[in-house]
Order: sequence, then C-alpha cells, then structure tokens
Amino acid sequence: MREKDSPRDATSPLIAVVSVLRAAAIVASTTLAGLIITQSAIAQNYPNRPIRLVVPFPPGGGTDIMARVMAQKLSEAFGQSVVVDNRGGGGGTIGAEIAAKSTADGYTMTMVSGSYAVNAGLYKLPYDPLNGIDTVSLVGTSPFIVALHPSVPAKSVKELIGLAKAKPGSLNYASTGTGGITHMATELFRLMANVNIVHVPYKGTGPALNDVIGGQVQMIFGAILATLPHTKSGRLKGIAVSGSKRSNAAPEMPTVAESGLPGYEVTLWYGVWGPKGLPKVVLTRWNAELVRILQSEDMKARLAAEGLDAVGNTPEQFRAYLKQEIAKWAKVIKDANVKVGS
Repeated sequence: MREKDSPRDATSPLIAVVSVLRAAAIVASTTLAGLIITQSAIAQNYPNRPIRLVVPFPPGGGTDIMARVMAQKLSEAFGQSVVVDNRGGGGGTIGAEIAAKSTADGYTMTMVSGSYAVNAGLYKLPYDPLNGIDTVSLVGTSPFIVALHPSVPAKSVKELIGLAKAKPGSLNYASTGTGGITHMATELFRLMANVNIVHVPYKGTGPALNDVIGGQVQMIFGAILATLPHTKSGRLKGIAVSGSKRSNAAPEMPTVAESGLPGYEVTLWYGVWGPKGLPKVVLTRWNAELVRILQSEDMKARLAAEGLDAVGNTPEQFRAYLKQEIAKWAKVIKDANVKVGS
C-alpha cells in the first residue's frame, strides 16, 4: 500500500518557489539600490571635466552664434567649460552623427537648427533623428531675413518676384547646403511665388553670407543672428522677414506675407539634444539649466535684441515639436523634388 506524502514532501515545491522569489527580490532590490547610488554619484560628480557642444556647421552661422552664447552661460552654471566644437559638412549631418554616436554620458551634446528636421526627409541617415536621441529643450525661434546684395534692383518681396519672373534663371540664391533649412525656406518661396531662381549651396551660413556680400550670389534667406548685422551696416539689403510677425530687432522689415507673398511663413529654431541613453539625472540637469538661463530676463532681452524669442521647454515638448517639423519639411522636399546634390 502506498504511503501518504509527508507534510514536508508536500510543501517542498512551495518552499522552493518562495526561496526563488526571495532571492529574486533581493537581487532586484540590490540592483535598484545600485542604480540609485549610481545615479546619485553621477548627479554629485557631473560634470567633472569639460563638456563638448557639437555644432554641425562652420563658425559664423546662426547655430554657431547661438551655441557660443549658451556655452558661456552653461559654463558658468556647470562650473566646467562648455566648448563649442564645429563639425560642418553634409548639411549638418556629419556633426549630428558624431553627437548621436558619442557616449551617452553628458560630455558630448549638440545644438542643432531647423536643418536637422529637413535632413530627416532628405538623407538616409545612420542614426534615428527622432527616436535615436535624447531631446533636451527647444532654445529659441526666429525668422529668416530675405537679404539681397545692394545691386539687386528690388526693394520689396513683390518687386523681387517681379524681377525673377521678368528674368527667369537670372537670380541665384545662397544656402547653407543642399537640404539645409535656408535651402528649404527658399524652395518654399520659389514654389509659392512660381519663380525660377538658381540654387547655390555652401557649407554653412558664414561662407554663404560672404559670397552674397561679395556679390557672387544675389540673395539669401539668412538666419537673423548672422544676417542682421550686415543689413544694419548696409552690406546687404534686408527686404523682409520670414516669420508670421515682424521682428522686434528689425521692425522696419515687413513679413514676406505682407510684402508680396501671402501665406508664406517659415520659422528658424534652435534646440539641444544628446545621445540616446543619457542618465536621467544628467538630462534633468541640462534641461533645468537651459530653462533657467533662457527664462532669465537678461537672456530674454539679449536674444530679443538679436531677433530671437527665447523658449526653454521640456524634453517631451521639444520632441513633439521636432516630430512636427520633420513631417512639414518632408512634404516640401517631395513637392519641390529636392534631391541630395541638387
């Protein structure tokens, strides 16, 4: 006759399960404690060496100027040097790739502009421009200035359109590179005005502005930060701004819409992001410092004088804005049939 199972035999599997669960709980709690200690250590020690802020354009452009303004304030906030590292080329894709593929420790960050959203629809990128990065904050927004060489006989957008229609292909415009935001802003203008103007790409705003000033190229939709000093000095002739409203920095310039092309509006923006996987404490610290700096009265006034509206928002808000911009410019790229190398 079969013997009855002893109480010990009946409960052995249960005891084993409980033991495993207890061990798992100990491991989990230990891991969590380790993560908390690690995050705390990072928070206390960060930063303990200089930080690189990659700018994917040559010196002299709007992104470079904005980055240097912010780098100075961030250096003060962090107690460590924030060094601008210009990595131009590929319409901004080279510098962005360097930043995206850097170690996600907060010591390599990047400042990008509207061209970054354009590149997402133009190139087959070796990184995910939306989900392969950690967005930090939108920094500021501004219009472009429609700037002409003084020899161009047009004083308004309406006259410029008339000149382009009277002499198709005789006017050429500079951009920061094929697919750059200045290229796309001008292509949208070309499509809406139904004119034939010739694209001349450069590697950044600085070189493009130099040739417009020199008369080798007739016009540019230039970032207000880099272009306004030249229109104020008379080296270039500013006839309009691209935003939905006049700029406080140049109130005498009408918008493109009110000056001859109703419905036209393009806003240039600047933002900061880091490689995917930034420690939460580092991401939070960067966002807090940027927002604090941008919401200070002196920075608001300084940027306003240059024609920019300071922003400073959450990583989630910047990500949502970036997603919207990527979709917008993908449509323009398709409608204008823009190809790399065009």
